[in-house]
Amino acid sequence: MAEHYLDDSVTQPFWDNSVEPRLEIESGDTVVFECPEPCGQVTPDWTDDDLANIDFAPIHALIGSVYVKGANPGDALQVEVLKFEHKGWGWSGHLKGFGLLADDFDYAFIHHWQLQNDTCVFGVNDVELPFEPFCGTMGVAPKEDGRIDTIPPRFNGGNIDIRDLGPGATVWFPVFADGALFACGDCHSAQGDGELCGTGIESPMTTTLRLSVRKDLSLQELQFQTPSPLGKSDTQGYHVTTAHSPDLLENAKNATRYMIDWLVKEKGFSRSQAYVLCSTAADLKISEIVDAPNFIVSAYMPLGIFKS
Repeated sequence: MAEHYLDDSVTQPFWDNSVEPRLEIESGDTVVFECPEPCGQVTPDWTDDDLANIDFAPIHALIGSVYVKGANPGDALQVEVLKFEHKGWGWSGHLKGFGLLADDFDYAFIHHWQLQNDTCVFGVNDVELPFEPFCGTMGVAPKEDGRIDTIPPRFNGGNIDIRDLGPGATVWFPVFADGALFACGDCHSAQGDGELCGTGIESPMTTTLRLSVRKDLSLQELQFQTPSPLGKSDTQGYHVTTAHSPDLLENAKNATRYMIDWLVKEKGFSRSQAYVLCSTAADLKISEIVDAPNFIVSAYMPLGIFKS
């Protein structure tokens, strides 16, 4: 099968089933996507003030769309995730009014990471995360007519932020428009389950995917398979905080708050650094949801990321 290349000279910060495709391929072909920094504007020298004044118009800076011959509504598009190559840097941060703890962090903060081979270097307190890349945003054109933004996940995929869609994963999307019109981007070098502050390690990357039409599958929403193990940081156990109440969202907030408290007290981080680290390394889990009126959410922080 053929291999194609899409550069980052044109980005697509929207979903639209009438978009003119940039590329037309055969089912089973491979495409190399040159994905820019996810917001289409952040650079390694950005400050907190720069992030506070970010322009939301170019978000997310997706690459596509790709028309896959033979894909028709009712089919599934199979996406095999083959390879990611980083550019040596990434960033994380939080913004006023955005993220799980928006009420607690009402200001902008940006943190820059160095990416070295298969390691993401935090640069504070000797913390390193393994390079575990994936596309935070992947999807096909929606069924609905008109242009829609990329911020929330939808039936067509979109801003799904599923950390387990790394190399070796296979993803299936329902097809709603002829050719599927696939686009991707918003690459992350690492992220915890939940993306708590609203960012993973946001990074420009070269992404290689294989796209195939599946006539034998009919899906309502995205499904995927991913290889084991789920996390490279699973080497030295976890510190876990929990929270209970009848409200899962409130439990998620409180488990995160308790983890931030632990990182500040026990590891010496600022609260913003701790919040970013929760977003990029900690996994939120629904530990119990059957014993009404109270349910439990847990936040798992891998101890293997702390090198000293």
